Amino acid sequence: MKLANVNDRAVLVLGDQIADVAEVSEGRFGPDPMALFDDWAAFTEFAATVTTGSAPLVEADLDNPVPRPRQVFAIGLNYRSHAEESGMALPEIPATFTKFPASLTGPFADVELAGATVDWEVELVAVVGARADRVAEADGWAHIAGLAVGQDLSERTVQFAAGSQFSLGKSYRGFGPIGPWLVSLDELADPDDLALGCSIDGTTVQDARTSDLIFSVPQLVAELSKVLPLLPGDVIFTGTPAGVGVTSKPPRFLQAGEVLETWIEGIGTIRNHFVAPAG
Repeated sequence: MKLANVNDRAVLVLGDQIADVAEVSEGRFGPDPMALFDDWAAFTEFAATVTTGSAPLVEADLDNPVPRPRQVFAIGLNYRSHAEESGMALPEIPATFTKFPASLTGPFADVELAGATVDWEVELVAVVGARADRVAEADGWAHIAGLAVGQDLSERTVQFAAGSQFSLGKSYRGFGPIGPWLVSLDELADPDDLALGCSIDGTTVQDARTSDLIFSVPQLVAELSKVLPLLPGDVIFTGTPAGVGVTSKPPRFLQAGEVLETWIEGIGTIRNHFVAPAG
């Protein structure tokens, strides 16, 4: 199943067609994409019965499939390759921060540069489908609704200022593109081993596999839920592999006019155009 957001309405993606969830379910499920996570098991059972769409899929109409999560977790230094390029030891527990929900945006949105040191970070995004509280690692995947492509965009100067301002430096407007849709786990042969990467104006800058994660998605569910409950619809940015701009020699950052294309095997591709700061 692929669940997308068109004009703040939940739609199922069926090849090159979409089916409006509220319409095709005759009101059993409403149009709000976030409301579906409150009864995710019933929704997925229903979605499996929908086989034909009623309107064409238009890429430009797609928005963030998880538009209003209550909690957004993000994990730093969670790929062995990224720890190596950063010259840092592997963490013993997930290095966790938050991206504020208002920073999230759609898969094909323009993003305003917040400064001269804006960096890219391709990330697998996991979305919670069932409340997780003190969950064992072995049960972690059972609490995930699906996966999406994400970018944890970062204004590095702010991120490392004042003893490190990770949440602020990574939460400017538009600094969390997600999409192009949410893919259920049954669509993926092995959700623990997916190719992912990104390119700037066609030049690949990151190229890796999620099997290089230090803490897998089930481990993250277990570790985070030790501390607090994960709620349906919550978002987890799971970390980025090697190839970010700040560790390049010399450092390289995003410029106005550039296009960042980001992909994950079995999920899809998002594309964001960067524009000069307002004013």
